[in-house]
Amino acid sequence: MTYKSTNPFTNETFKTYENSSPEQVESALVTVAKFAPTLAQMAFARRSEILHRIAKLFKQEQQPMAQMMTTEMGKLITESLAEVELCINILDYFADHGEEFMAPVTLDSSFGKAYYLKQAIGPILMCEPWNFPLYQIIRVFAPNYMAGNPMILKHASNVPGSARMAADIIKRGGAPEGSLINLFVSYDQVEEIIADPRIKAVALTGSERGGRAVARAAGEHLKKSTMELGGNDAFIILDDADKTELQKIVANARLSNAGQVCTSSKRFIVLDSYFDEFIELLTKEFKAVKMGNPLDPKTTLAPLSSAAAKEKIQVQVDRAVANGAKIIYGNEPVDLPGQFFMPTILSDITPDNPIFDEELFGPVAQVYRVHSEQEAIALANNSSYGLGSTVFSANPARAEAVAAQIEAGMTFINSAWTSLPELPFGGIKNSGYGRELSELGQLAFVNEHLITNHLDH
Repeated sequence: MTYKSTNPFTNETFKTYENSSPEQVESALVTVAKFAPTLAQMAFARRSEILHRIAKLFKQEQQPMAQMMTTEMGKLITESLAEVELCINILDYFADHGEEFMAPVTLDSSFGKAYYLKQAIGPILMCEPWNFPLYQIIRVFAPNYMAGNPMILKHASNVPGSARMAADIIKRGGAPEGSLINLFVSYDQVEEIIADPRIKAVALTGSERGGRAVARAAGEHLKKSTMELGGNDAFIILDDADKTELQKIVANARLSNAGQVCTSSKRFIVLDSYFDEFIELLTKEFKAVKMGNPLDPKTTLAPLSSAAAKEKIQVQVDRAVANGAKIIYGNEPVDLPGQFFMPTILSDITPDNPIFDEELFGPVAQVYRVHSEQEAIALANNSSYGLGSTVFSANPARAEAVAAQIEAGMTFINSAWTSLPELPFGGIKNSGYGRELSELGQLAFVNEHLITNHLDH
């Protein structure tokens, strides 16, 4: 595995990084293991102060951090700036709430006095993907730092500059040595790190295939893990949907980050009475995008992250069409440098089409016509994935009733997917398990230590 920074707009590789040596890996393991007891005993006020200082540095360095992300993986500069802002919010949120999340819990027991403590479990390995280079780091780092767990970071091989920049800013913010150590390691080295007894847990965001491999390795050594994997999110549009509000968000629900979001809306499930009008709306919105240099604030659709990403989605679309899918719009060459893929709308996808239960990681929308609310729910649930979903309806009670029947970890009513520090993030089925962000995310890797006193009634 080669760690290198390649601009997907210019196709230029502008920096290559050396892989971490076995000695560097061992040094990192020694350092985090040595620091773990210190962090676990560090005053919450001190942890909070450090996170706030890191947040301030993120604000000061917002522009260069955003430019690094855009240059390495191609997202719009406006999206990169927003990602840094989200990181700041996450850091500040856990700095402000992390201590209360760790408060002991008193239990009502006939045995006597009973309560449990929430205690750090020790060093964590985090394996993160390229699509949100900084956010993926911070949403694991901030809650676990407040929980008292130091971390080793293995980031995606195409965003090493972003990984190094984040680790440097965390250090400059006052986090002691061993708080977070960035390594450029191979898959074999990842398995060795997971197997090492000094690592107590693993947090992974990535593909279903990668999740299975890492979960298998963690399970073999009886280590806790969280898996945030792929999604094939349904966007259900009921016949009473507010069309004005829908128009505001429908394109971004699919095309944000060039469609390279696990929680983006991929399957639009539309009631028959509105289907034709919706196709016109979606086509109009897709035609309106402006592809170009992602560093130009006027650009509204960025290139895909790499040549491999573009090739994969082209293969998927071609296979879908070969198996009966209809192209409503798109799937044409783009006369621009870089890894652009034209926004595409597919229909007439049957359950036997390979694309029916695949994740499309790019600007391709699938549209389905249904004749009833129950048919919409059944279609949404006919997936091996269960990450996020959306329901659009002007009737709150109806929307919530539908939402409760969707097999997913998250459902957003009358909005596209979103990520906020106070909201738990995660899925079910092949989309993984465990939660990140919110109180649930901070408690993912703690020991709930029961203490009782039988003589104290």
